[in-house]
Amino acid sequence: MCRFRAVGLDLFNTLITIEEEALETAIHTLTRNLQFEGFAITLQDFNSVYTNTALSYIREAKQSYRETHNRFWISGALDKLGYSVDPDDPRILRSVEQYFAAFLEYSKLIPGTTEMLSKISQNYKLGLLSNFTDGAGARNLLNHLGLSRFFSSLLISGELGYRKPHPFVFDALAESLQVKPREVIYIGDDPEADVKGALNSGLQPVWTTYVRDNNVSFAPGVDQKLKEPPEPNIPKICHWQELFEYLNQPFTKS
Repeated sequence: MCRFRAVGLDLFNTLITIEEEALETAIHTLTRNLQFEGFAITLQDFNSVYTNTALSYIREAKQSYRETHNRFWISGALDKLGYSVDPDDPRILRSVEQYFAAFLEYSKLIPGTTEMLSKISQNYKLGLLSNFTDGAGARNLLNHLGLSRFFSSLLISGELGYRKPHPFVFDALAESLQVKPREVIYIGDDPEADVKGALNSGLQPVWTTYVRDNNVSFAPGVDQKLKEPPEPNIPKICHWQELFEYLNQPFTKS
């Protein structure tokens, strides 16, 4: 494995999980904040319109690989409820911040993640590449869980403008780590976005299946359907110990 100089990692369902009730709490928080900002909306009406609007934007993003953002979902939902509000209106931006803050208490590290990152960061450059609409929200989550310190590069699709599996984001990851794509191992749980995306961009994918194999709830907003496994000969791990076996490194949890 000496030809690899860097390791890239996905975030949701790879390093962390989010409890199921997080989404409901976040939408309640979003609605209350919009009410505080002066919008006369009800939770029931807003939740229904917001959900449908968000799904429409998400479907489009998955087809074009151009990333969307929650501020457009909120603006679109409010428009349907009779309020014409620019997506960059400060009231919407403040509400987005509160929305993502609500996820913090429901986030959990996959067992052994801190020890794993601490160990491999001694021998590899580490970069995080996540399909996440809001860069500030992602960084707050990483800081909350104590993960930011391990990464020399943090790339969020909402800031890049494109999302996995588009080659642009994997090229950006390699460039940010100052290595060639073929020198990067990329670890993720999604066979399409992570595994095929990395492979088609010249990186070495590793498929992690901890969430699938242990019946852990998928992060809200993530496609929970069991997709087809990646093509043959793609390394697969379920626990971090197996990653170290693949890297041919010893690993002892502290």
